[in-house]
Amino acid sequence: MTADAPTLDHARQAAQQAVRDLRSRVTRLGDGEIDLILRDARSHYAWTDRQVPDTILRALFEITIQGPTSMNTCPARFIFVKSDTAKDRLAKSLKAKNIDKMRAAPMTAIIAWDPLYWQRLDFLFPHEDRKPLFAGNETYAHDTAYRNSTLQGAYFMIAARALGLDVGAMSGFSNEIVDQEFFSENGWKSNFLCNFGYADETALFQKLPRFSFDDVCEVI
Repeated sequence: MTADAPTLDHARQAAQQAVRDLRSRVTRLGDGEIDLILRDARSHYAWTDRQVPDTILRALFEITIQGPTSMNTCPARFIFVKSDTAKDRLAKSLKAKNIDKMRAAPMTAIIAWDPLYWQRLDFLFPHEDRKPLFAGNETYAHDTAYRNSTLQGAYFMIAARALGLDVGAMSGFSNEIVDQEFFSENGWKSNFLCNFGYADETALFQKLPRFSFDDVCEVI
């Protein structure tokens, strides 16, 4: 059910004021915070045995889910692999060199997406009916889901770092096997994997090169 005009107007005004209030409190992150989440952040491959508390896991999700997606579709779904039994199941899909990395991590997130995500738009995008854009349009629905679940996976990684966790994304696995093993009943589709927890930095090597602005950017 769509909201009436006065209710929507009040909600818009409240949202606009919330942004003004935020900008008055925080104009930008400090250099240290930027270093932590991106500039000096590293992908990790070895882990300590320190576990991720449930409170941190829930806080991580609550931050991640606030990231923007097209039409607020929020197609990503998250499976957090923690138990030895679940790790055994996930190991079936991994390339050999990634198995030990996964087993050593306190948790591995399966970043997935739900092909039927657009059916929840009455909840997620209540002020306008956008379901007809997706119904019967498989290519559009797929592209929207894959693009936005990838974005949500990136939000997840940045949020984890912001909370003091370390991450190590992985793509060396079989999506088909993951989907068969974990999503045979609900039909979700895996996108990528991300180990996370508290890293053992002694396994790091030097940071690899990055492009400069002039290498890959144009202002036109």
